[in-house]
Amino acid sequence: MPHKIGFVVVSSSGHEDGFSARELMIHAPTVSGWRSPRFCQFPQEIVLQMVERCRVRKLQLLAHQYMIASRVEFYISENLPEYFAPYQAERFRRLGYVSLCDNEMTGCKARELKSVYVDAVGQFLKLIFHENHVNKYNIYNQVALVAINIIGDPADLSDESNIASREKLIDHYLGHNTEDPALEGTCTGKSDYISPLDDLAFDMYQDPEVAQIIRKLDERKREAVQKERYDYAKKLKQAIADLQKVGERLGRFEVEKRCAVEKEDYDLAKEKKQQMERYRGRAYARLQLHGLLDAELPLVHPGSPRHQPPTLSPLPQEDGVTENRFAEPILQDKLSSHSPDTSQQPTADQSLPPIHPHLKAHLHSLPYDERPLPAVHKQPGAAAVEPENGDTDVSEAPRGATRGEAEPLTEKALREASSAVDALGKALVAGAYSKTWSYREDALLTLGKRLVETPVGTPKEDLRNTLRASVFLIRRALRDIVTPVFQASLKLLKMIITQYIPKHKLSKLETTHCVERTVPVLLTRTGDSSARLRVVASNFIQEMALFKDIKSLQMIPSYLVQPLKANMSTHLALSQMDLLARLLKDLGTGDTGFTVDSVMQFSVGALEHRVYEVRETAVRIILDMYKQHRALILDYLPPDDSSTRKNILYKTIFEGFAKIDGRPTEAEIRAQKKAATEEAEKRKKEEIKALQGQLAALKEMQAEAQEKESEAMKAKEPDAPGRKAAPPDVPDTHCLENLCIFCGERSDAFTEEGLDLHYWRHCPMLTRCGHCRQVVEIASLTEHLLTECDKKDGFGKCYRCSEAVLKEELPRHIKTRDCNPAKPEKLANRCPLCHENFAPGEETWKAHLMGPAGCTMNLRRTHLLHKPAALLPGKGPATTKSGPSGPKAGSKIPTPKGGLSRSSGRTHTKRWRDSPSLSPNGTPQGS
Repeated sequence: MPHKIGFVVVSSSGHEDGFSARELMIHAPTVSGWRSPRFCQFPQEIVLQMVERCRVRKLQLLAHQYMIASRVEFYISENLPEYFAPYQAERFRRLGYVSLCDNEMTGCKARELKSVYVDAVGQFLKLIFHENHVNKYNIYNQVALVAINIIGDPADLSDESNIASREKLIDHYLGHNTEDPALEGTCTGKSDYISPLDDLAFDMYQDPEVAQIIRKLDERKREAVQKERYDYAKKLKQAIADLQKVGERLGRFEVEKRCAVEKEDYDLAKEKKQQMERYRGRAYARLQLHGLLDAELPLVHPGSPRHQPPTLSPLPQEDGVTENRFAEPILQDKLSSHSPDTSQQPTADQSLPPIHPHLKAHLHSLPYDERPLPAVHKQPGAAAVEPENGDTDVSEAPRGATRGEAEPLTEKALREASSAVDALGKALVAGAYSKTWSYREDALLTLGKRLVETPVGTPKEDLRNTLRASVFLIRRALRDIVTPVFQASLKLLKMIITQYIPKHKLSKLETTHCVERTVPVLLTRTGDSSARLRVVASNFIQEMALFKDIKSLQMIPSYLVQPLKANMSTHLALSQMDLLARLLKDLGTGDTGFTVDSVMQFSVGALEHRVYEVRETAVRIILDMYKQHRALILDYLPPDDSSTRKNILYKTIFEGFAKIDGRPTEAEIRAQKKAATEEAEKRKKEEIKALQGQLAALKEMQAEAQEKESEAMKAKEPDAPGRKAAPPDVPDTHCLENLCIFCGERSDAFTEEGLDLHYWRHCPMLTRCGHCRQVVEIASLTEHLLTECDKKDGFGKCYRCSEAVLKEELPRHIKTRDCNPAKPEKLANRCPLCHENFAPGEETWKAHLMGPAGCTMNLRRTHLLHKPAALLPGKGPATTKSGPSGPKAGSKIPTPKGGLSRSSGRTHTKRWRDSPSLSPNGTPQGS
C-alpha cells in the first residue's frame, strides 16, 4: 500500500539565510520551508534523496502565499551523477511539470496545495523552479516552497509479495478470509489505497503530538476491523474525527503563539500556551474516559505547566478472555496502582497491557511456517495453576532442549554428505540438513565454535578434512532462503578464511578451495529477489576480495569480468557491474587480477546489454579506466566520428573523454560556432549601417567644403562680364575614390587600381589570410578563420584565448596553457597578431594597429611609420587645401565595426586572387 516516503535534502542551488532546503524535511504547522536567495538567477533546483528506492505514486507541493514559482518541473533518477555536471539532465528522467496559480484572487493570503499523481521508480527526485509570479509583496523576486510530500511504496516488493501470498495461503487454510466483503472500501481491500493520514494537509495543519495519536488510533481501528470488533472500531472512528478537530485547533494556537513571540508580545504568547494546555488536557481526558488511552498515565489537569504525550492502550481482547501468563505480573502491578474510580470501570473497556516485548520480537522473527497457531487463551482460574518451574529463564536454555533434536538424515542426504559426516559427525550434519531453519542456523554456529576451539597441534590431515567438510556445509547454507542461516554461513566462512587457516598455517591450496567453492554461489545470490540479501552478498564479496590471503590469489576479479549472459537476470547483471566498479576503485589494475584488456572487453560487451542501468554502469567503468590509462582505452573503442556518435552511449563516452582531457565537447563546439555565426551576421549588419553613415557624412562634408570654397573664390575674383558659368561640381563619389575607408589615408594615387594595391600590400588595418589568400580586416581575422576561410574546417577555437588554432595543434595548445587568456568583448579587444588585450572600442583598433606604440607584429605598420609626415592619414594634400572645415576630415573617419565588408572583401579577393602576383614596386609580374 502506498505510504509516506521519508527523504533528505541532497543539494539546492541556494537559499536565503534561515530558510534552508533542509526545512522541507519537517512537516508541522510552524515550519517556514525553503526560500531562494534574493534576486537569484533562474531556474533554481532542489535534489531530494528518498530513504529507499521506491515507486513514487503521488507528489504534493505546498506553495508560499506570495513567493510563487510560475512552474515547477520534476525529474527522477536511480542515482546521482558522479563525473560531470552537464550530464545531470541525462541522468535524471523528466516526469513533467505543474503550473502554480499567481494567487491574485486571494490577495496573496492563501497557500496553494498542489497534488500530482505519477508512476515512476527511483531514489532521487529533482525539483526545478522557474521564474516567480510578480506581485507587490515579492519585492526580491524570490520563489519558496513551504513543504513537499512524497507518497509511494518500495520498488523491490517481489520478496514481500511472496511472503504475502504465503500468508494468504495460511489464512485460507485456517479459515481466515482477508478479502471479506465487509472490508470493501477500506484500505485492506485496495492495494493502491492512500491513507488520508499520509496527506500533506494532515501534517501541515495538525498538532504533531495529536497527529501521532491519530495514526496509532487508525492502526487500532484497522486491527479491530480485521478482528470484526466493529463496536470498538466505531468508537475509534469517532475518536479520530474528534481528535482531528482538536489537532487543527491546537495547530492554529501554535501558529498564533509563534507570531506573538516574533512580535515580542509575551503576554499573548503565555495566554496561548495556557489555552493550548487546557484544551489538550480536556481532549486527552475524554479519550481516557472512553478507555482509549493507557490507564497508568496520569490525567493532564488544566493549567498544568507540562504534560506527557499519552500512550495508547493495546487493542482489547474479546469479552471474557484474559491475557496469558507472561503478562500476569504486569497486570497485577497495574491493578494495585489504580485508583478506586478506575478499578470500577467495566471490564470490557479496561485496557490490557501489551505482550512482553522480548516475546513479541521472538514471535515476529519466526518464519510463517513455524509461528504458533492461534489457541484459546487461559481462563482466569487457570492462571493460578502453574508449574513451579514457570519462573525459569527460558532464554538461557539451549535450543535443542526446548525444540527437540533435528530429524535424521535421509539416505540421499547421507550419501551426499558422507565425507562431512565422517569429519563432523552425523548430529551436526543432520542439523545442517534439517527442514527447520533454526536447526540449520544452530548447526553452523556450533560448527564455528568447534573450529575456533580446535587446538593448534591437530594433524594437518584432520584439519584439511574438517575444513573441506565445513566448506561443503557453507556452500549448502549459502543457497538457503532464510536470512539468518545465510548470514550465519557468511560469518562462518569469514572466520575460516581470516582465523582458522592462518592459525593452523594451512597452505594456499585450502584458501583456493574455499574461494572456488563459495564465490560462484555468492555471485548467484547477488541476483536474489530480496534486495537485502543482494546487498549483503555483494558487500561480503567486496570484503572477501580485500582479505590479504585472497587478494594475493587474484581469483575474485576473474569471476567479475566474465561476459554477461543473454539470459542473465537483471539483478544479477546489475550486481556484477556494481561489484566490478567498486573493486576497480579498491584494487586498480596493477597486479590485482584486473587487467586493462579484460576490463575493457567486458565493459564494451556490457554496452550492448538490454538493461539501461547495466549500460550506464559500463559507461562509468570506461570513464574510470580512461582516467587512469587514457590512450590505451581508445584501442578498444570504435573511431570517434559522426557515425559512431549516432550511438548515444558512445557519444556520452567520447564527450566524457573530452571533459576529462579539458577539451570542449561537441555540444559546446556547436554552441561556439552558432554564437560566432550570429556575431558575424550582427557585425555585418552594423558594418553596412556604419558604411552608409560614413558615405552620407562624406557627401555632406564634401558639399559643405565645395560650397565654402566656391564662395571664397567668388569673393576674390568677381565674375567678368560675359564670363561663362563655372563648371559643375565634382561628383561626391570622387572623394571616396581617393580615400581608404579602413585606415583613413587619402592620396591622389588611390584610383581604383591604386586602392587595390593599397589594400593588397600597405593598409595597416588589413592583412592577407595565409590559408586562402583573401584580404581581410585584422580585427575580424579570427572570425574569418573559423567561419569564412576555405580551410575553416581545419581550425578550432581555444576556450582560453578565443583565437583560431589548427585542430591538430589545439590539444597541445590547450594542455600547455601558455596562451594569454582573453577578456570579454565589452572589457577589451583582442589582437590576433600580437595576442594582446587592449582597450575596447572601434577607434582603439586604429591606435593599436597604426600607432607608434601599437602592435609589434603588424608588419604593415612599419611602412606607415616610415612615410613622410605629409602623407600620414589626415595630412595629405586633399586635406590641406579644404578650407576651415576641411582639415582632418579624412583622419576622423571611424573604422567600421566588424571590419571589412563581406561583399567588398569578397569582390576584391576574387580579383586579387585571380590576378598575377605583384612585384615590390606594385607592377604586375609576368605581364
